This record gives sequence, C-alpha cells and structure tokens, in this order.
Amino acid sequence: MNEQFGHDIEDLHVGMSASFAKTITEADIVLFAGVSGDNNAVHTNEEFAATTPFGGRIAHGFLTASVISAAVANRLPGPGTVYLGQQMRFLAPVRPGDTVKATVTVKSVNTEKARAVLETVCRVREVVVVDGEATVMTTSSARRAKAAADAAAAQQQQ
Repeated sequence: MNEQFGHDIEDLHVGMSASFAKTITEADIVLFAGVSGDNNAVHTNEEFAATTPFGGRIAHGFLTASVISAAVANRLPGPGTVYLGQQMRFLAPVRPGDTVKATVTVKSVNTEKARAVLETVCRVREVVVVDGEATVMTTSSARRAKAAADAAAAQQQQ
C-alpha cells in the first residue's frame, strides 16, 4: 500500500476486484451537462426525450462511465493510480435515480512498468450498462524504495 492507502503494483494480482456505486441524480445530470458542455436534449429535456427510442431522459454515457473512474481512483488500485486508456461499450441506458455499480477486476499486471489492465463493468440492477477494459499505471513500492535510496546517496555526497 502507498501512503494514501492505494495498492502498489506489487500488491495486485489477477482476479482482484473492487466496486463503487453511485446513484445518478437530477443534479448530477445538470452539472455534468454544464461541465462537459453536452446539453443534448435526450439528457436535459423530458418532452423531447419522450419522443426518442429511450422513452424519456437518460444520463450521459460518460457520466455513467465516470463511476468506473471512481472505482479505480478510490478502490482498486486506488489513490495514486492514473488512467492510460479506457475502452468501453455502452449497452443500456441509465436513467435519473438509477444506482450504477462499477466493478473493476485485475486482468493482468506488469510490475516492471507499474501497469495493470482491468476489466470494467457497470451494472444497474444486475443489468450490464457499460463494459470494457482500462489500462492504468499505479504506484510502486520498489520505485519508492529506489527513490529513497537515491535521495540518501545524494545526501551523503553533499
């Protein structure tokens, strides 16, 4: 573990998984539209959205997928992790009031590069709404140890 309680790359193994859940609120949709600039009426206008194949408003796909980011950042690998890539498919709509549960599962680990590939899945009431795969880079206890040794050696040379 790193000092922020995130998993170092050396802690990860294939099959580890973690989840994070969030209920998508009206406020989330309005704020996401404002932050992203995506004011598509299918997200913001119930009258218009009722005329679409969805039969009503739906949450932004990337708002839904952001729950994956929360699972990565807060659970596995956790603090200190950064995204290198994300592939995803949007399979079903998410509506205001739905609770999205994102689960990330370690598929592979590259200790040397401090990278991992994660399977990413979002579900609403057990229905898969988003699936995909993320490549992330996380912290390394070996790199911290080397940095500390290098700093100590530099200090001794002064």
